[in-house]
Amino acid sequence: MGFLAPWFLTGLAALGVPVFVHLLRKHVTTPRPVSSLMFFERGIQSSTRHQRLRYLLLFALRSALLLLVVFAFAEPFVRRAATGANEHELLIVLDSSFSMRAGTRFADARQQALALLAAKPPSQKAQVIALGGQIEMLTQPISDEAQLRSALESIQLGDGHANFGELGRTIRAMADTSHRPIDLHLFSDMQRTAMPANFADMMLPPNATLVLHDVAKGTAPPNWTVERVTAPAELADPKDPKRSRVQAVVAGFGTPAAEKTVSLVINGKAVATRNVKIPADGRATVEFAPVDVGYGFNRCEVRLEGGDAFPADDASLFVIRRSDPERVLFVHASNDIRSAVYFGAALAAAGATSFLLQSVTAEQTTDLDPSKFGFVVLSDAGTLPSIFEHTLAQYVAKGGGVLIALGTNAGRRARIPLWGADARDVHDYAHTGAAASVSQVDFTYPALAQEQPGHDNGGWAETKIFYAASVDPGQARVAARLSDGTPLLLDKQSGEGHVLLLTSGLENLTNDLPLHPVFVAFVDKAARYLSGHERLSGSQLVDSFVQLRSATAPVGEVANVEVIDPDGRRPLSLSEARTVQTFRLQRAGFYQVRFANGRDAVIGVNPDRRESDLQPIAQDVLQLWSGNNAGGVPVQAAVVDDVKYRRVNLWWYVMLLALVVALAETALASRYIGTQREEA
Repeated sequence: MGFLAPWFLTGLAALGVPVFVHLLRKHVTTPRPVSSLMFFERGIQSSTRHQRLRYLLLFALRSALLLLVVFAFAEPFVRRAATGANEHELLIVLDSSFSMRAGTRFADARQQALALLAAKPPSQKAQVIALGGQIEMLTQPISDEAQLRSALESIQLGDGHANFGELGRTIRAMADTSHRPIDLHLFSDMQRTAMPANFADMMLPPNATLVLHDVAKGTAPPNWTVERVTAPAELADPKDPKRSRVQAVVAGFGTPAAEKTVSLVINGKAVATRNVKIPADGRATVEFAPVDVGYGFNRCEVRLEGGDAFPADDASLFVIRRSDPERVLFVHASNDIRSAVYFGAALAAAGATSFLLQSVTAEQTTDLDPSKFGFVVLSDAGTLPSIFEHTLAQYVAKGGGVLIALGTNAGRRARIPLWGADARDVHDYAHTGAAASVSQVDFTYPALAQEQPGHDNGGWAETKIFYAASVDPGQARVAARLSDGTPLLLDKQSGEGHVLLLTSGLENLTNDLPLHPVFVAFVDKAARYLSGHERLSGSQLVDSFVQLRSATAPVGEVANVEVIDPDGRRPLSLSEARTVQTFRLQRAGFYQVRFANGRDAVIGVNPDRRESDLQPIAQDVLQLWSGNNAGGVPVQAAVVDDVKYRRVNLWWYVMLLALVVALAETALASRYIGTQREEA
């Protein structure tokens, strides 16, 4: 037996109170009438008799009541041998993220996890979980040691980024369905970058105890890595001074100042080498220009020579596709001579030599085949020949892209080609004397993407809109709105393609957008988005997703997709190839993809460079994380104690007994003290 709060036992001093009360009992006499006191002799009566304890049963009940109340506040408990460990569910979490490739971390972690599994009681249930880019439940709670061991041995090193916040959310979800005590053992390098932005995401439920097994072995070794590469995904002219260049950022984590050799490798051959001086724990930029690549997809990497303690992150993969410039069909109204000039100038200013603009009027499109163009622009084109509009709709359904700018003719027509809806109204802001401004911009939208838009709304705040049509967005995505809420830029998916609608124009009559630098960036990004160049090459991070087909396309109406992973295997089954919409890039390396629209792509996939920072979480943070579920008791000791013993708290039983004693004392006191008698 033991007491959780032994200081309350000092309350036993209050046991003197019943004694004091009983000894101070008042002596009561009844006066009697006497005719004279002259015959009485004065005498002294002894008080000893009155100072003796009486009502001993009542005294005992009062003392027992105080004793029980003191014991209840001291929280007595008894320890019973645990059938104990079998009532706890053992969770073995093995970190398989990219940083565990450093040294022998993963092998050590798995060996320790196997040792823990071998030491568990045979009847105790356990569950194996892999912590990588995603949480993987490899088993259900089972007691079969052979199956649990097989699950542990099947875990392979991955290239994903671990997140302890995701682990916390997973364990809390498990606790909602199972209220059994959980002993969570985490085998990891406790990487600092695995912490979520909000520490509360890491917290575990009250019925879970956490034991941390750190396999990092002391301080993190110095590590250099190719942190970021900027390269063109599409290149038409290798001699283009604006686009034919590769820039790489080399970063050091916990490193001294050093000089490193960096190489550019194209299709397995080192074509250029640079020496770069990297400051202590800092970054340096190296550039390769021009980039001489052949036609087709070129598998490239920037490689850091010399090696360090973590060589797995010394290269960054990317793909450059070289092709002849694609033609862009620009269809405009016969009286619109400005739009093509501004749009073509913006393409040239952006260095987009991958595109050649072909400008025609709406009447000249009868015999044109849209499939021969990278994408199509309809600028102020009120009426299209029916045969061309039908062909254009098929072109979009198969994966083509169309940009529609309504222009000044929006008020003269109601129907918008390809859009499937009408222009309900027009806003002539110039006649009202106050031009509208662009107030809301979705910078996550590919054609408007900016990493740091700034206080000027990414440059859109200075744009003045004089004329715009009002269009019901319906199911379309609204990427930009005017100050009065009118949609300015909308995107509707049709089959495998996209229709992008600008409710104003591409000239300087309906707005002054072509006169601002942001117009060049918009045209460049919109061209790459509509042509699909951005997803056909370049690079992605591990655990990102690539869209293989439109989410709105009916199953079975499009061709099969195909994915070949870095090992040359096809991870999709035949049924998945006909139905799957997205695919997760689980490993680093080059993936070959054929989309449902028939286009081919090669994508370079790299681990998240947060995994390259091998610094561990500070010890005080680890103690806070592991200790917040043990009530201040060290977790390791608490777990060992739980395995041997099971505490049974007696507080409730003591208070119940105190209530019985209190009722008995009340009844007895009423009987003894209700009627007082004079003592003889």
